[in-house]
Amino acid sequence: MGFLRDIFGPSKDEIWQQVANEIGGKFEDKGWFEKDVLRFKSGQWEITLDTFTRSSGNNNHSTYTRMRVPFVNRDGLRFEIYEEGIFSSIGKYFGMQDIVVNDRFFDDKYIIKGNQPERVRLLLQDENLQELINIQNDIQFSVKDDEGWFGASFPEGVDELYFECYGVMKDVDELKYLFELFSATLERLVEIDSAYETNPRIRLN
Repeated sequence: MGFLRDIFGPSKDEIWQQVANEIGGKFEDKGWFEKDVLRFKSGQWEITLDTFTRSSGNNNHSTYTRMRVPFVNRDGLRFEIYEEGIFSSIGKYFGMQDIVVNDRFFDDKYIIKGNQPERVRLLLQDENLQELINIQNDIQFSVKDDEGWFGASFPEGVDELYFECYGVMKDVDELKYLFELFSATLERLVEIDSAYETNPRIRLN
């Protein structure tokens, strides 16, 4: 075991347990047959970190890291933020909805979509929030209604702040900043009256 650790470095479980200890969260090691989960209480909300596998056909399966938190959405705000790339650039060129927040670096780096452009701009008029988004190497960050056919569904008025990235995140600082991003976003949503500071009473598995 020590030999493998020398080659591959600390395991995901070791890293996530360390993060839990440092931020005051709880790491739940579920063994071989269930997903491990790191839970962190931020105010009225419980933020959940785990991994999942997505099939891309031809028996190809890829692992992703995701972070989620249900919250009571006051005004139905939806947004999606992801990094500019060749395909998203083409999409923008052919009319993909894109919100400009009037920060040259931020607008050049990210595609920002949303159903209430002024609300999204207001949300992102926060330097700390922009910095926390910039820290993440491969960000896909959104508010969504639920998790589709095979995931959790939520009652009326409850939505989910959601992040995912390819692979298993094992960088302690990056993970801590991700929890900070979620906490800061929830607080900012309350600040701009787009979320209630209320426990949605939903526990993600």
